[in-house]
Parts: sequence; C-alpha cells; structure tokens
Amino acid sequence: MNGPAAIVSKSFVNVTDPRLERGHNHDLLEMIFITLTATICGANSWTDVERFANGKIKWFRRYTKLDNGVPSHDTLGRVFSRLDTDEFLTAMHHWVDQFAGSLRGKGVAIDGKVLRGSFDRAAGQSPLHTMTAFASETRLVIRQLSVDDKSNEIPAVPKLLELMEIEGAVITLDAMHCQKETAKAITDKKAEYILTVKGNQQKLAEAIGKRFVAYGELDNQVEGLRRHVTVEKSHGREERREYFCIAIDDDEIFDDWAGAKTIGMIYRHREGNVAEHDETMFFISSLPPKVKRLSKFIRDHWKIENSEHYVLDVTFAEDASRIRRGTSPEISAAIRRMALNILQRDTTVKDNIRGKRMRAGWDDAVLDGIYAGFNRT
Repeated sequence: MNGPAAIVSKSFVNVTDPRLERGHNHDLLEMIFITLTATICGANSWTDVERFANGKIKWFRRYTKLDNGVPSHDTLGRVFSRLDTDEFLTAMHHWVDQFAGSLRGKGVAIDGKVLRGSFDRAAGQSPLHTMTAFASETRLVIRQLSVDDKSNEIPAVPKLLELMEIEGAVITLDAMHCQKETAKAITDKKAEYILTVKGNQQKLAEAIGKRFVAYGELDNQVEGLRRHVTVEKSHGREERREYFCIAIDDDEIFDDWAGAKTIGMIYRHREGNVAEHDETMFFISSLPPKVKRLSKFIRDHWKIENSEHYVLDVTFAEDASRIRRGTSPEISAAIRRMALNILQRDTTVKDNIRGKRMRAGWDDAVLDGIYAGFNRT
C-alpha cells in the first residue's frame, strides 16, 4: 500500500482480522482504506462503499492491489461487525496523534452523542452512545469512547481523560459532567477545567446563584468581579452575551472541588427573526478569574455541537444510519470521525464539508489533493 493508503497501513496494521487465515479474499487494511475514502467522498452505508469502490476501482488500484476486486457490501458489513472495538479505537487514536499536536493551552470539549439509527428493537440492542473529545481550536475529534447508555456517560469521562495527554489543556464539559470526581480526574492529569453548573449540583448552583444575584443588586460594582460583553449578529438574529467571573471565596461549599479558583455566570439575550430568549447559566473553573480567556473557552465548547455533532448528522447522515450489526456501529462511527478530521484539516478545497465530500467523490484530482495535503500536515 502506498500514497494515501499508507495513512491506514501505518496505524491500523495491528488491528486483528477476525476471519480465518484461509477464509478471506480481501485484505483488511484495503477494506479500511476503501471505507475511509468512500466515507470522505459521500458514502453513508456499506452498499454506498461498494458502489463507490466499483466506480473508482482504477483510482484505488493506484494505491493498493485489490487482487480480488472490490469487497461486497455483505463482506464489509460482516467483517466490520466482528472487529475488536478497543483495537480499532486504539489505532484511530494513534492515527490522530500523528497530526493533532499539543493540547497545552487549548480547549478540549467533551460531550456525548446518541447514534439513534443503531437502535435495534428485535435484537434488544439499545442505541449506541459515543463520548468524544474534540479539540476546539483545530476542530478535530481526538478521542472516541462508547458507553452503554446516557447514564454511563458520567463514569466514562475519567476513562476518556486517561486516553489523552492533556497536561495544560482546558477541558470543558456540560452540566451533566459537573462532578467532583471529574474535576479531580482533570486536575490529576495537570489540566484545567470549566464545568457548567445546574440543578444536578443543587447546593453549588444555589450558592453561586445567590452570589450573582447579590452582585446584580449592587449593579455589579463589586471588587474582583470581572465582566465581558460580546454581541454577535447572524442570519437576522442578534445574540448578546455577558460573562461575569470572580475568585472563589472561603466558603466550604467549594472545598471539595479540586483546584477550583473561579465561579462565573453567563447571561444570554437573543432576538431577531425568532422570539426573544433569555438564559442564565453558571460555571466553576480551575482557571483564574480572567474573564476574556474564560469566555473564549466557554464559547468554543459549542463547536463540538456545531462542527462535529451537527455535521455528522446533517452531512454524514449519522443519525439515520442503519448500520447495527455487532461492533459495526462503533467502527463506522470512528471512520466517519476520521473522514471528518481529514476534511476539517483540508485547505486545498474552498468549500464546506458537504461540498468537499461531493467534489472529492466527483473528481479524482480533488480527492488526490485532499489526501496529499493531509499527508503533508
């Protein structure tokens, strides 16, 4: 395997082929490379992968042998459903680490996503829940971990943290993951955190809320209180955000939150071509009370929704995927995230992710350029 196919062979060579040595006609690394390339170019199912590979067989044979032609969609589905998830994700993480760079001083958003189409009532299979770590600045999915259901996302976060070198990074999490154990796991890795605080930490939320109500009654003229305002206009809507933060006092309510230095509040007001909307949220952080820096990491957290989850559902049709058998939902989810990473890093095509997928599928030169540019980074 050469050229873009080497992207697969270097990192996935140790993934165990589940088939008997004498019982297969298609090389596993070739199948992974075909599937990744087809996914980059718009394929959303095993049948799509087979169609694409048959249509581009001359292109594929420039980089890999395909001695027995293109594997059928049944073969692809059967083999990928039997792969070892841990081995595959370990290989994916090794692949990402080759180009992701240091996370020191950068934001890492962690959040869960349900693959609704993976639900199989007949087989008694719940929909797959994936936890992903997303590097906000580079918009790369750097880690993936599957859990049985949403209730298991909380203990999954420390496991996900163990898979990363996050010293000096800033980990952002939503209110579900505002847990003392999570804060400790992050600081134990010499990283920082910003945790959204809501009703699941009722005493903490009430304590922070009372403070900011009192500050408001003083017109926010309080020593040490920092304020930063942003206004964004888009598609006929305007959103105003006011960020406030202050150093934690000596109240014992904060004692069990490892490394905590700052509490804060965000007030959002949205108006325009939709009904006016106001929202207030609180947070606790191990970072010092520097409001502009905190506001950037908080704002960047939502890139995991807009640049990963939304794109996967709308452009890659992940929520509608009917891939269900065995471990294939997890494997195909990982391949989609690999394809998204390649497309996010691409600078050769000036288009959105959907446009890049379409153009790569239509034009061999565009596909070659995307892979060549990726190999140089």
